[in-house]
Amino acid sequence: MILLEKLLSVEDFCNLTLIFPGEVKEYLSFNRAIDSSQQAEYEDFLNGVCASRLPPHLLRLKYNCPIMLLRNLNPIQGLCNGTRLICKELADNFIGAEIATGDFKGTYVFIPRIPIESSDRINCPIPFKRMQFPVRPCFAMTINKSQGQTLEFVGIYLKEPVFSHGQLYVALSRAKSGAGVKILIHPDSKSILCTDYTKNIVYGEVFLLAEENTISTSLLRKKLKLDYPFPLE
Repeated sequence: MILLEKLLSVEDFCNLTLIFPGEVKEYLSFNRAIDSSQQAEYEDFLNGVCASRLPPHLLRLKYNCPIMLLRNLNPIQGLCNGTRLICKELADNFIGAEIATGDFKGTYVFIPRIPIESSDRINCPIPFKRMQFPVRPCFAMTINKSQGQTLEFVGIYLKEPVFSHGQLYVALSRAKSGAGVKILIHPDSKSILCTDYTKNIVYGEVFLLAEENTISTSLLRKKLKLDYPFPLE
């Protein structure tokens, strides 16, 4: 699995992999503004919205291509947010797929189109719903999306350094062993000077807060021992 730092980098990578041989099936979404009076004015804008919890407006898939589920459809049958699947049937109104990992590996499922409301008010201040299959191609995924997953092999592609606390640790700890991790540092801008190393972003405030909590807990335990002369454990 390839891990990248940003969603747009993942989109670009997946578009490149779809160049490989095979017929492409394209699915267009329908985007509807919650306030119907904004529909005509912002329709083109809504079509271009790209957010981490939304499927793309133009979903391009191929037979046997990997996809990731973006919503909990049926957790009892293994269809949870983050589940990886392999496309086996690309119909107009449903996608037939096989679950690729976990306890339900090999299970054949059907994925319908569903309305998905955007909650990203930063990239899109206009509330709207997107009618689309709740999946996106999964030749690669963002580092944040990989949290909680254990993979055999991980390739970390850094076009630029990570941008948040703990992100590099998450990427490096996804594989079962260090031998299963490979890193490619390939800046796409001359302004990025690090070509053979990368930055590990750490928020010092986190450690200061942890230290303050430790001191407070220690003082509390000392007070309890003075008030109650019997063991606390």
